[in-house]
Amino acid sequence: MTSLPTDQIAQQLAFLVELDKLKSILRQSPLIDQSRKENSAEHSWHLSLFALVLSAHAREAVDTLHVVKLLLVHDIVEIDAGDHPMHSSSGQATQIAEAEQHAAERIFGLLPEHQGRELLELWREFEAAQTPEAIFAKALDRLQPLLINTLSNGGTWTENGVTQQQVMERYGPVIARGSPALWEVASERVSEFFAAGESS
Repeated sequence: MTSLPTDQIAQQLAFLVELDKLKSILRQSPLIDQSRKENSAEHSWHLSLFALVLSAHAREAVDTLHVVKLLLVHDIVEIDAGDHPMHSSSGQATQIAEAEQHAAERIFGLLPEHQGRELLELWREFEAAQTPEAIFAKALDRLQPLLINTLSNGGTWTENGVTQQQVMERYGPVIARGSPALWEVASERVSEFFAAGESS
């Protein structure tokens, strides 16, 4: 086994040190116990475990490890571009996409060229959502905050005045595309959550 040149190791360590900043990017989503907001590093870790546990429910057979890789890199761009909650980012899609593209090129560019290119392609694959793995990864990226919101008094839905219809329209197609089975369960949770709110 050949070892990497010292300069390549230095590049890899610089990239890993840079990733520590993801722990400081606060998302709008709360923790389920509502003690604080979730950060983007925690979100990526949680989603990776969603993939390990739930991959059997994907619409198409997927390579679970590949889904995990997509989820681990998908929000790294938030180090530069920040988090943009879907309920409050309407009308900014082009600017956000450009900022995230620049962020991806800078951050993955810290790595040795081959490795940086590999991770950049994973990030682009997630964004394009055309492969079975990326479609399922996108579904999980919608499922996780949906689950949290139903368990935290509405979370971002309550904060942004989001209606049940808006939840079904914004989450449903993405989750169902990746996993009809997970959307069936998730939509029931959504209906139960809003029904409980109406009766209280």
